[in-house]
Amino acid sequence: MIRCLAIDDEPLALQQLAVYIGKVPFLELAAQCQSALEARKFLEEDTVDAIFCDINMPDLNGMDFVKSLQAPPLVVFTTAYSEYAIEGFKVNAIDYLLKPFGLDDFRRAANKVKQQYDLLNQSAQAVPLSQSSEDTIFIKTEYRIVKINITDIRYIEGMSEYLKIYLDSESKPIITLLSMKKMEDRLPNYFMRIHRSYIVNLNKIQEVNKNRIIMDADTYLPIGDMYKEAFQQYLDTKFLGK
Repeated sequence: MIRCLAIDDEPLALQQLAVYIGKVPFLELAAQCQSALEARKFLEEDTVDAIFCDINMPDLNGMDFVKSLQAPPLVVFTTAYSEYAIEGFKVNAIDYLLKPFGLDDFRRAANKVKQQYDLLNQSAQAVPLSQSSEDTIFIKTEYRIVKINITDIRYIEGMSEYLKIYLDSESKPIITLLSMKKMEDRLPNYFMRIHRSYIVNLNKIQEVNKNRIIMDADTYLPIGDMYKEAFQQYLDTKFLGK
């Protein structure tokens, strides 16, 4: 199923989107939002595969909202203004629905989303952790396949079906569709799972304070109960002193 987020500031238009999503067998409605700000808050806590998003909205319009996302999902814009079509495709929108649109129009857009979704997932399965050497991995992010030096990874955060990979060389994390288990199995032994949502590069730890790991002045990671014993055993092998 393709998890979808519907965004429109007009209640009737939002309800129509929800109904149309419910009529397409391979789509699943994850949430409905009446503003881009509400949608942004939702995406901070959850992930979706696609969004159907109005452009003309107060506070933050749909176009700027999509541009602000670190790793935008597949996007279909909906609007009553045809002049936005070209700009929409500049941000890699899958399709553009001009209001008022019917169910047939929506299904055509949904089919385009499915084609792109299937293509991305085939690529992710084929190349997610391809090994060019022991020091590098290749992963799929957005519409690109990128090479990562394993030693550059600081820590990894799991979010549902996605991972955020934090690197020394990048100010923003790389987001990819991948499981924690698959990543954990590929990483060398100087990485450790310390929480169901975190894997850390042990060489990057600055401090351990009670039940949390300090990576830097702004980054504190919790140590989960299931992982405390293994982490303590690691500390014991490195500890000097009484």
